[in-house]
Amino acid sequence: MANGSRQAAWEFFGTELKRRREDAGITQVDLGSRVFVSGGYIGQFEQAIRKPQLDVAQRIDEALQTDGIFERLCRKLIDDPRYADYFAGVVELERLTTKICEFAPTVVPGLLQTADYARAVTIAANPFKPDSYVDDIVAARLERSLILADATRPEYWVTLHENVLRIPVGGPQAMAAQLEHVARLMRERAAVVTVLSFGAGAHAAMNGSLKLMEFEDAPQVAYTETSFSGTLVDDPAVVKRAQRAYDLLRVAALSPEASLALIDSAAEDFRRCASTT
Repeated sequence: MANGSRQAAWEFFGTELKRRREDAGITQVDLGSRVFVSGGYIGQFEQAIRKPQLDVAQRIDEALQTDGIFERLCRKLIDDPRYADYFAGVVELERLTTKICEFAPTVVPGLLQTADYARAVTIAANPFKPDSYVDDIVAARLERSLILADATRPEYWVTLHENVLRIPVGGPQAMAAQLEHVARLMRERAAVVTVLSFGAGAHAAMNGSLKLMEFEDAPQVAYTETSFSGTLVDDPAVVKRAQRAYDLLRVAALSPEASLALIDSAAEDFRRCASTT
């Protein structure tokens, strides 16, 4: 993870630790004594000055009865080979969100991907990796999408550039199934998806993808990504600019109804193409 992204994720860890400790009515000294560190150490964790070891994170979960959240955060931030270093912290934050707003300029977002689509994307970027590697990446991506099936799922707002609908990732059959999957989630009201058509021209996020995440009791964060790096941002001024960019994208996009019709039409085009090959 790039230094800024990792630091922002550790800052979220500290903010969440402080909130949950205070909600439990426990001082830093009291919590420190329960997890065998000093109260000063707890303060440094909360300020993201010092990063706790995994065993300390596990003891914090036990002391605060937080159902493993700090262990999971710590594991994701330390190492998870299934995710790029700069993205691991984002995966854990997704599980804590109340609302996600995402703009995808070229690729279906991971939370919406089917297995065949995810496999094609992974192989295209890793042509020399063995099947076991590809299988792990695909499984991790499908695991992330489970948050949309949960009863407490976040609101999920997605704006897709029309590019996403037209690039035949994995071939016509896989692409038809992918677009049908997106349409099904829209009809099930698991996600609100709009399409920024080619006719919209220049737009507010020409330089890459954008994800905004909101939390019940923590500041909003933004995440931007290019092909080889990503940046997680919690600076309020920058997040505000990112939110404005997303708002501009959404008002320039087609309505949800028109977007669904376009997605259905593109899926049908790919389905016809698959049947003739």
